[in-house]
Amino acid sequence: MAQAVEQASPRKVAIASIAALLVAALLLVAVVLPAEYGIDMLGVGAALGLLGLAQEQPVAAQDDEYRLDEALLRVGPGAWLEYTYRMEAGATMLYSWQATGPLDYNFHSAPDGAPPGYAETFDAQENDRAHGAYTAPFTGVHGWYWENATDGDVTISFWTAGFYSEAHEARDRADGYHALTDLRGNEVRDR
Repeated sequence: MAQAVEQASPRKVAIASIAALLVAALLLVAVVLPAEYGIDMLGVGAALGLLGLAQEQPVAAQDDEYRLDEALLRVGPGAWLEYTYRMEAGATMLYSWQATGPLDYNFHSAPDGAPPGYAETFDAQENDRAHGAYTAPFTGVHGWYWENATDGDVTISFWTAGFYSEAHEARDRADGYHALTDLRGNEVRDR
């Protein structure tokens, strides 16, 4: 003998839907946001030990070989210089440069496939030095643009180490690639 199934009224469906949305919102705020993004508005993520999941991993294995680059770069009065590296998404580079005078500079990146002239700027200021670490947010070219607004030559002593495949220098009427070395001092050619 078959039992008749009672159909849910529109009111019951609406109440069940609202309850499901409230539970989903509570789970989002209490569990997902702390675990994925480190956002813990209610303190539940800390209580459950979920905040550690949102931290970046301290070790990031790389497919490419570790490279070194060193250059002594001259920027004439009123001239500019761009020095960039080809990097894969997630690749890291340490850098240090010091100039004999102040330069307007920016550190910028352009993803593969970007329209000509497009770049994302991460650091722009006037200074005679910069030191730090950079992790490429996307595959493409990443590097510096320096401009000398003084009336004398400025020389940049420049060092990098990390996971990149090409070093490219561009300036007014000049363009070219630099040789990179591995940890043993051997020249590396990827082209």
